Amino acid sequence: MNNPTSNEYPIQDLIRNRWSPRAFSDKAVSPETLRSLFEAARWAPSSSNEQPWVYLVATKEDTENFQKMLSILVEFNVGWAKHAPVLALSVAHLAFSKGNSPNRFAFHDVGSASAQLTLEAVARGLLVHQMAGYDVEKARKVFEIPSGWDPVAAMALGYHGDPATLPEPYKERETAPRVRKPISEFVMSGRWGNKAPFVLKLLVK
Repeated sequence: MNNPTSNEYPIQDLIRNRWSPRAFSDKAVSPETLRSLFEAARWAPSSSNEQPWVYLVATKEDTENFQKMLSILVEFNVGWAKHAPVLALSVAHLAFSKGNSPNRFAFHDVGSASAQLTLEAVARGLLVHQMAGYDVEKARKVFEIPSGWDPVAAMALGYHGDPATLPEPYKERETAPRVRKPISEFVMSGRWGNKAPFVLKLLVK
């Protein structure tokens, strides 16, 4: 199943075809492919080239660590994520390595790394579903995350499976139309709330 965007203006196919499924195939993701996904994350931009990311990763073959990863997810996400062949958790370093001053860009930079990982996955025929639905404090404890580091997002990744295998309400969400705000709602210029000129020109056509 493909679920491309209903974009108003031209964008690259990698972006059109990126989405967050809940139906995953049981096909394993090879170590070679996983290395390439995290190599893509490695080359993301970051403030002062700090690279403030760590990824805790568990494949389904690694039963103990896979169960640890499932244990931090909220029940709703466990219901579908348990079928994914790979689960992961991104973690951000909250201070710059030099001077230990707060890095207020850390979450942004980890998100950038995860975005590059995700697009690399799409290019290789895989999909990624990132999740906010997990227990942050339990993640700290279960994975012994040190002070100064914050969990950011859990993720499931793998090859897309058959949506028909999903129970409700997962199946309905899997097949629902994808919706986004138009760019006219969030692209501004000069002052808050003032639409950018190039957006206005598009609106009057």
